[in-house]
Amino acid sequence: MGIVGATGAVGQEILMLLAKRKFPVAELRPLASARSAGKKIVFADNECPIIEATPEAFTGLDFAIFSAGGSVSLALAHEAVARDCVVIDNSSAFRMDAGVPLVVPEINAHTLASHRGIIANPNCSTAIALMGLYPLHRRFSLKRFFAATYQAVSGTGAAAMRELDTQVRQWASGRVVEKSVYPHQIAFNLIPHVDSFLDSGYTKEEMKMVNEGRKILDLPGLRASTTCVRVPVFRAHSIAINAEFETPVDIHSARDAIAKFSGAELCDNPENKLYPMPLFYTGKEKCGVGRIRIDSALDNGLSFWVSGDQLWKGAALNAVQIAEALTRNPPAA
Repeated sequence: MGIVGATGAVGQEILMLLAKRKFPVAELRPLASARSAGKKIVFADNECPIIEATPEAFTGLDFAIFSAGGSVSLALAHEAVARDCVVIDNSSAFRMDAGVPLVVPEINAHTLASHRGIIANPNCSTAIALMGLYPLHRRFSLKRFFAATYQAVSGTGAAAMRELDTQVRQWASGRVVEKSVYPHQIAFNLIPHVDSFLDSGYTKEEMKMVNEGRKILDLPGLRASTTCVRVPVFRAHSIAINAEFETPVDIHSARDAIAKFSGAELCDNPENKLYPMPLFYTGKEKCGVGRIRIDSALDNGLSFWVSGDQLWKGAALNAVQIAEALTRNPPAA
């Protein structure tokens, strides 16, 4: 197993989850940039030397999980495949490629059978939103949805998490709050800007949820509108969703659908102040779904709230689950 970007935030979570879930790793090969080569990381109580990510580094590997950005994936993924290594890619480089499966294992693991060496992991907010949308779609048939995301700084990386921590300390001590990662102060603020803006006024992040949702759910005509917001939370994204369905909805059936879905945990007891929150879903494999109610503006509509760990289901965990699915059911030669 190769991990490209092993020293990054997602790479570190992948290593931890591989060990935690007892994935059968005969050899771990941490891969990173030349400046990290030679350093060592710990995996399952063993020290593993970091190797520079070059085409030759994939020789002899069965799988490689890429978490080093789109440019690295574009440069090296096909090189890995040429060396008979299956690539699970966390970047956006191949998600909308018609020949590359875009996979959330709880939803469309069957598409793995048609892969040609590269499998794409969805965007973090897409994966988390679908943990609420998919079981309801399966029960009521999704027609369209509106979403507003509350995305933790972990989605930007380790530097953003440090920036939030530093800004809180600066603010609390009366010092000037300095910013470098985000265009505005993130501590005690909300930034309705995730990724770059398109001519439509939407951001790339917002369109990822629309386009990736269509592909994963196999609903090419699905209509959706999303606003993505960065919030001063360290880890775990939350998403408010208003969804309209083809058939009549009811709360009991909606809760039952969520409770029976393997990727979600029903957390919906507002009378006792129980609902999903990032604080409770950091470091959890399942996403929490709650605040389920009949939507007051949409026909056959439901309003609900989802929280999930961006570094886990939104990235590392989903990639490991894909590798597990491939190990259980390898495609025919």
